[in-house]
Amino acid sequence: MTDATIFFVDDEADIRQVMQQTLTLEGLQVRCFADGRSALAELSSEFVGVVLCDYHMPGMDGLALLRAVRDIDDAIPVIILTGQGDISTAVSAMQQGAYDFIEKPFNHEELIELLKRAQEKRQLALENRQLKAQLRQFARPGPRLLGDSPSMKRVMAMIDPLLDTSADILLRGETGAGKDAIARYIHENSPRSNHNFVAINCGAVPDNLIESELFGHEAGAFTGADKRRIGKFEHANKGTLFLDEVESMPLSLQIKLLRVLEERKVERLGSNQTIDVDVRIIAASKSDLKALSDRDDFRADLYYRLNVVEVDIPPLRERKEDIPLLFHHFVLIAAARYDRESIPLDANQAARLMQHDWPGNVRELRNLAERYVLMGPAVLETGAETLTGDVQDQQSLPDMVDAFERSVISSALQACQGSIKETMVRLGLARKTLYDKMKKHGLDKAEFKE
Repeated sequence: MTDATIFFVDDEADIRQVMQQTLTLEGLQVRCFADGRSALAELSSEFVGVVLCDYHMPGMDGLALLRAVRDIDDAIPVIILTGQGDISTAVSAMQQGAYDFIEKPFNHEELIELLKRAQEKRQLALENRQLKAQLRQFARPGPRLLGDSPSMKRVMAMIDPLLDTSADILLRGETGAGKDAIARYIHENSPRSNHNFVAINCGAVPDNLIESELFGHEAGAFTGADKRRIGKFEHANKGTLFLDEVESMPLSLQIKLLRVLEERKVERLGSNQTIDVDVRIIAASKSDLKALSDRDDFRADLYYRLNVVEVDIPPLRERKEDIPLLFHHFVLIAAARYDRESIPLDANQAARLMQHDWPGNVRELRNLAERYVLMGPAVLETGAETLTGDVQDQQSLPDMVDAFERSVISSALQACQGSIKETMVRLGLARKTLYDKMKKHGLDKAEFKE
């Protein structure tokens, strides 16, 4: 990708110099090339701009350059300068996909207006391409992890290299932070996705039943065991077993779980036969298992066995840049589920969402999104306990809107690694507008480059 917006190609040095000065005085960025091949070497499908070239050039003429540019990306606008009377050339250029042509000598104001329209078309094409790519991603089956915040990027950077492996993973995060969604995402994007994802909440199963739930039992193994039961480990064979709230597992069962994790074999209650299981374990805890093991409230050997890779899930209050995207996503899901209209947030409502600390994390946000769909936007003003309190007293509406705007621009810069042009396309802003807003909010693109 290049910083230039206009590529001007002409074999005559004097004309290149005049065009450079003319376009620069009009506030347009331009790079000049003496031949088509040197310009092509700088082009890519991510080029944000327009190609302006003369038709009569030695070696590669304007039509040949047009065809080569379209091979790179047929959405890059190409404008060809033709001599007087070259009507057949102009017609051929338009038939082959040129954006437009202009006859020499040309009116400078006409040329500038034509270039600006072509630039707008190119930026719109890139934006539409990006939106379509996002829609294709969201249309894929299975769970998705949404968020462009730095903390979520760190989570993804840890998870992505593990997707194609069978390494056990320990997820740590507050209640409602999305541990279950991340576990499902790992499974659905792993080679095990065609097999079962089995989840069990270790804190929700009574102590006297959890061993049977995990390992299964034979008929007659205990009172009430009328028939054989397949346990979660067997059911998850070749797939993934998600042990949620693993810190709640009784100490007496932890040693049996450790043995299974070491040997990858289970014995049903009431049986002496071992059964091989091929299972990936994803455990989750809202507590610090290391601290619990130091206090002898959790087996240290089990902690170290589960902790092959530990991923900390950030609470929602630490990634507020993601709130508008997550809320919109949950609103779309709820609207489809309840056959209701999806009403977009205004700036004031979005700012209120971002002011809240979300003690219930993503789960709390999702529940509010459902109420928003069912009961209307009024829940953000009067019906949602989560958003009442001192928020309005702490900040004025302009302050909240500013906070929202800054977070959106910051998130976009982070996602685009500080690229101004990519951020312009992502936010639909003109360059000057984006720079003005960055200056207003004290944002520097260099801070976002990796």
